[in-house]
Amino acid sequence: MLAVRRLAPRLLICSLFASLLAACGVNDIPTYDEAVKAGWAQVDNQYKRRADLIPNLVEVVKGFAAQEQETLTAVVEARAKATQMQIPSDILSNPDAFRQFEANQGAITQALSRLLLVVERYPDLKSNQNFLSLQAQLEGTENRIAVARRDYIQAVQTYNTELRTFPGRIWAVLLYSDMTLRETFSQPESLAAPPQVNFN
Repeated sequence: MLAVRRLAPRLLICSLFASLLAACGVNDIPTYDEAVKAGWAQVDNQYKRRADLIPNLVEVVKGFAAQEQETLTAVVEARAKATQMQIPSDILSNPDAFRQFEANQGAITQALSRLLLVVERYPDLKSNQNFLSLQAQLEGTENRIAVARRDYIQAVQTYNTELRTFPGRIWAVLLYSDMTLRETFSQPESLAAPPQVNFN
């Protein structure tokens, strides 16, 4: 019984110290870092899904609109460039690699926009079940990309804010010096203007 009385204050102090340490945000930085990584994985997953849909879409359009070879080639080349890029492991903290990835994905978005505008010239294609199914899947994927990008941007904002503010800044210096600010998406100027298609 005497041993328990001596041990009780020590246990109380240890549990109080542990609860204070847990409440002060010492685990926030790694938690937010994992959220950023998960958000990025979802973005990457949706971009890969879009890349997988493109060959099927191009084949269906090719059957109806062979004379639109320039647009079809642009879509195929943009996809090839994006899928061939070796994504470095430090892409989230490497501004140049992140911008290159973003530019490649932007090129696909722009090429697909031109392709869907060209489709307006072909009434038979617009009513083709294969095309309609692929178009619906592509639109769904674009929506998923937008949601995944939004979630990633929010995770990066939380993480970067924690690294820059108190007490996260202190924990970053003391315990997480290897943690760096993460990159986020921006709207490229090339995507600000809608694609132009000439039907002459």
